[in-house]
Amino acid sequence: MIPESVAGALFNEDRSQVLLILRRDVPVWVLPGGGIDPNEAPDTAVVREILEETGFRVKIVRLAGSYVPINRLARSTFLYECAILSGNPTLSSETRGVRFFPLDQLPAMPPPYLEWIQDAHAALEPAALKPLKSVNYQTLFKHLICHPLLVFRFLLARLGLPINS
Repeated sequence: MIPESVAGALFNEDRSQVLLILRRDVPVWVLPGGGIDPNEAPDTAVVREILEETGFRVKIVRLAGSYVPINRLARSTFLYECAILSGNPTLSSETRGVRFFPLDQLPAMPPPYLEWIQDAHAALEPAALKPLKSVNYQTLFKHLICHPLLVFRFLLARLGLPINS
């Protein structure tokens, strides 16, 4: 699998909370992460993306999962568990919020973020290797009915036209 994107799961010391960002383009809470630049290694990309989106310098603890899309709605993704080395929560052009959430009080999130948080928290060895079944056209349609503006903004972002206001 050639990964196209990365995501990072950062837990607090006792692993009872996870760091999430509130995106600007589609205002939902998700794990920090994003696309891999040309000629960039996935492990370098996740460290860069987390710094850009959160203000935290991190180290990689382990590869938590590799996820393969089943359609064009998702990208192949490497999920890394990371640990904070330094920094402070900082907003960016991509983020409207950065904060830790208790694992038993997570905000509503689009798929597959809850699954990714669960996989990273479970610390599976070897890392999970899964198809992204939760990102599908049926789920997109369901979200379109319930949250049409969010789905429209998601589709614009997938087309490379994010609304970062």
